[in-house]
Amino acid sequence: MGLQVVTSDAHILGVVKGARIDTTTWTVRYLNVKLADAAANRLGMKKRFGSPTISIPVSMIQAVAEMIAVSKSLGELEKAKEVVEYKE
Repeated sequence: MGLQVVTSDAHILGVVKGARIDTTTWTVRYLNVKLADAAANRLGMKKRFGSPTISIPVSMIQAVAEMIAVSKSLGELEKAKEVVEYKE
């Protein structure tokens, strides 16, 4: 948790705040990412009391080190139907 997430076109997407786990298989399916302001604006997410959070399928994760690299650009994420707003 807390790792920075960067898109394939080098935009800072945000910070990992959690994960969604399939409890039948004990597999991580999504990472919950709290969006940076610029990414939230680009993705059309409304800011309420804090930055919005999205769920990104782990299939979009390209690499994990000091940060997490996503295999999609910010524009591709904007159009991706499998990326959804996460609501607690």
